[in-house]
Amino acid sequence: MSRKILVVDDSPTERFFLADLLTRSGYEVITAADADEALLKVRTERPSLVVMDVVMEGTSGYQATRAMARDPDTQSIPVILCTSKGSESDRIWGMRQGAKGYLVKPIDPEELLARIATSLA
Repeated sequence: MSRKILVVDDSPTERFFLADLLTRSGYEVITAADADEALLKVRTERPSLVVMDVVMEGTSGYQATRAMARDPDTQSIPVILCTSKGSESDRIWGMRQGAKGYLVKPIDPEELLARIATSLA
């Protein structure tokens, strides 16, 4: 099974933190700076999983997750939303868009790695 993960975040610092964590944990990591780039990379790179921010310029992580969930070519790729939006209604909305997980920043590395392992199982 492929262990390629697409990290999507408009913050270079957050992208680096997540990519470094996942690379050190044995995953191949590709990154995108916004949701539109992520939707292109999902099709060309075929990651096993996407870790996606919600609040970004242009297309939001919610919109990109919904687009992936509705597309037969990408709906089998799990998305874990990682965001500063921490209310219960935000979490419920994210899950309704098709996310398999919802984590609130600052991200707990162990929780993220556990959620990824579960989603890829």
